[in-house]
Amino acid sequence: MKARNRPNAEFRLDQVLSAAAVARGGVVRRSVSWVEREVGRDRLIGEVRARGCHLLEVGGQFLIVCSTGPIRKIV
Repeated sequence: MKARNRPNAEFRLDQVLSAAAVARGGVVRRSVSWVEREVGRDRLIGEVRARGCHLLEVGGQFLIVCSTGPIRKIV
């Protein structure tokens, strides 16, 4: 089912991207399966990209880094 056909997709996406961590430039984590079911992968990618943040997929989780600065992997 595409995100636009999910009745709560907009509400769920707003919940994720209005979290306190977003406001202070922190990190938000959601499971890939939850995002695909409730919001849609493409929709999340588009919203994160539009905000200039970073999106990582690690071990079945999406990590949204709510900072527009560069990311450097240390190890």
